[in-house]
Amino acid sequence: MRIIKISKTVKVFCLSTLATIVFLFITIFTNFTNIGTEFAFALSTSSAVVVTLNVDAGIAITSPSNISMSRNLSMVNMTAVASSTWTVTTNNITGYNLTVKASTAPAMQQNATTTVADYTLVTPSTWSVSAGAAAFGFSAYGPDTNTTTWGSAGTCQASANVPSALKYLGFTTSTSTPVVATRAATTTFAGSATTVCFAVEQNAFYIPSGTYTATITATAVTI
Repeated sequence: MRIIKISKTVKVFCLSTLATIVFLFITIFTNFTNIGTEFAFALSTSSAVVVTLNVDAGIAITSPSNISMSRNLSMVNMTAVASSTWTVTTNNITGYNLTVKASTAPAMQQNATTTVADYTLVTPSTWSVSAGAAAFGFSAYGPDTNTTTWGSAGTCQASANVPSALKYLGFTTSTSTPVVATRAATTTFAGSATTVCFAVEQNAFYIPSGTYTATITATAVTI
């Protein structure tokens, strides 16, 4: 009888454990099925927005101070030079052109009848003034200046003598030519500096005494 009781007790314990396992299995399976169903039927949608930025093009140029030629001409001093630097800044994607012009023709004048002739070459060339004449002209250098056109000197006022490594031209009253500097892109924030070199010479000839002035304007235009 004791063995039977023990067996029954064991049987009851085993059945109870089995029932618990079955219950847990059913519960887990049901929850897993519900989760799977939720994932299987999840929906999504999306939408994009375009953000537009417009940048306006602009251009600016510095205003250098007035200058004097490196020395007075006289019966002894035959040449003089000077220089002025304009810095252009632009964010224009296709860059800029820089031109220079005189307000009068000839550019260097004491009055309407007492003048210094403009350097009269059609294209920039090495400085040379014929005997018995005088001339006033200019050249240019800088990072945006074409060295084939204007020469390769990095200065224009090392002395009173006209630098031989630069090529010179006479001023006109046109705002479109000649182009002394050009860039096909934006400049840096600091800008791009172009130095215009002025030169005057009297060769076996005397320029009448007095004070002469030339008003030169640099114009930067977006391309």
